[in-house]
Amino acid sequence: MKSISIDKVTRLINCGQVILITVGFENKFTIATCAWQMPVSKEPPLLAIALAKKHFSSQLILKSKEFAINIPDWQLLDKVMLCGSISGRKIDKFDYAQLTKAKSKYLKYTPLIKECVGNIECDLAETKEIGDHYIFIGKPLYAKVKEQYFLEDFWDTTKVNLIFHLGSKFFFKSSPYISL
Repeated sequence: MKSISIDKVTRLINCGQVILITVGFENKFTIATCAWQMPVSKEPPLLAIALAKKHFSSQLILKSKEFAINIPDWQLLDKVMLCGSISGRKIDKFDYAQLTKAKSKYLKYTPLIKECVGNIECDLAETKEIGDHYIFIGKPLYAKVKEQYFLEDFWDTTKVNLIFHLGSKFFFKSSPYISL
């Protein structure tokens, strides 16, 4: 065993699924690439995302009180990287990454990403300041998936390759599921 630097400790436990957070407020929109996410409650259903306080997306979530979780597949990896490499303060990430805005069913300001294999619309239920990040807890209002990729209650990873982040510029895709 070798010791690792404490600033790399999150890499030991986080090889999280990559999602794209969309948020809008008035006439401003952005996309944030995010691998720090998780479910936090089954009853009621609640989901959490962690975004840096300084990010434009965080500021828009605080104003709009809503966000969407968009689930990309492996074919969108280049666009995911583009969205994670620049700020949306001055650049329209939808145009920059050539992603299509899709209308939300319940959110007032926030669009979805049409090219993603799944979308979850969330009202902001709670915000926690933790170090240099906000933990945004969302209450899902509506979710949809491309049905060919989702079985009764889980992703059919024999048909869709979800994106996972190891850290830095390193990623891997989901492997086919097994039944035990």
